[in-house]
Amino acid sequence: MKKSACIIILAILPILTFAQQKLSKEEKKLLELVDKNYQETVALLEEVLNINSGSLNKEGVREVGRVFAREFEKIGFQTEWVEVPAEVNRAGHFVATRKGSKGKKLFLIGHLDTVFEKDMPFTPFTWLNDSTATGQGANDMKGGDVLVFASLKALHELGLLEDRTVTVYFMGDEESSGDNELSRRDFIERSKSHDIALGYETAQGFNSVTVARRGSSGWTLKTTGRQSHSSGVFGQYAGYGAIYEASRILNEFREALAEEKYLTFNPGQFIGGSDISYDSETGKGEALGKTNIVAREAFVTGDLRFLGEAQKEAARAKMREIVAKNLHQTDAEITFRDGIPSMTPRPENYELAAVLNKVSLDMGLGEVKPGDPGSRGAADIAYVADILPGLDGLGASGSGAHAPGETINMKQFPLLIKRNTLLLYRLTR
Repeated sequence: MKKSACIIILAILPILTFAQQKLSKEEKKLLELVDKNYQETVALLEEVLNINSGSLNKEGVREVGRVFAREFEKIGFQTEWVEVPAEVNRAGHFVATRKGSKGKKLFLIGHLDTVFEKDMPFTPFTWLNDSTATGQGANDMKGGDVLVFASLKALHELGLLEDRTVTVYFMGDEESSGDNELSRRDFIERSKSHDIALGYETAQGFNSVTVARRGSSGWTLKTTGRQSHSSGVFGQYAGYGAIYEASRILNEFREALAEEKYLTFNPGQFIGGSDISYDSETGKGEALGKTNIVAREAFVTGDLRFLGEAQKEAARAKMREIVAKNLHQTDAEITFRDGIPSMTPRPENYELAAVLNKVSLDMGLGEVKPGDPGSRGAADIAYVADILPGLDGLGASGSGAHAPGETINMKQFPLLIKRNTLLLYRLTR
């Protein structure tokens, strides 16, 4: 492991040396400190990746929080664990703070949990080659959490966090949050005393940054028909049945809305028959029926992703309109549930992207452009996107998020730490 980390650092030194003429003396020292601390950074990454912290593994999430508490306290942060109401049934959140009166007040966002639950096969931190490692949550997003710490450690060691306000907020339930309103209440409230939000979800390309993200919500469609012999289907008495009605509705959703930019809607489950049941907690459903019976019930559940509340509400209105036009002898209803809001592309976000771009160019790392909002899913920064300007996608890069073999790009990792360190430095001057 140590040999691989050293190879990576040596490989990137010529690039940074060429560009250092554009950096201040303090900035050059910060880059040197990131290099000096890099072996410890990789060791911390390995430690947290080797702790299972699936969203439902509350003790595992808390254990990762304790590791970060230990490290943040070493660099002058006050740490606390924010409990969530019992009915949320999640571990809670990690918060580390420093308070001061100078520079922009930063709100740095990450999450401790992963999609890999305790009963799933475990994959420990493993070097695959000299530029790639694997581990559960490697890029989504324990790598981003470690990146945040490494940047702040370098700033602390040069005394550059003195009299500055920085709040680090690592969620314990980003991947599966239960009741969003209850679990995000403290997060939203704390954000209001800051100036800028920065999110450390997976970097999407080394030269791209997220200025907007789509939101997510859910919907449930229920249809009913007249149960009768299939020989009479389409007729005056039997009508079309619940399954045909649900199919009509889904097809008209597709015809009316599929081409709208940034909008997607996906039916994830479809159950139909003479009798059906569905358990929303487990996602399991059952259906009873026969080929010679016109279906009495159908049930469809899915998601709706959007950019901005206006697009979400317009899509819902169109979907309701389609649902209301029932086939003969059928009925239908659709209900919607809010999930994570969208991060809208406000002008201030593009201004922050310009700051990051300047840092990247000054380091000789190339141009950073705002990414396509349609390529990013929902994330916690969206809860504060109407309160604070911000950027996301500042974390570790890699591939295979949410899947066995998830990787982190260890060649880019030290460069991303360095770039983020200088970004934080310039924002807090």
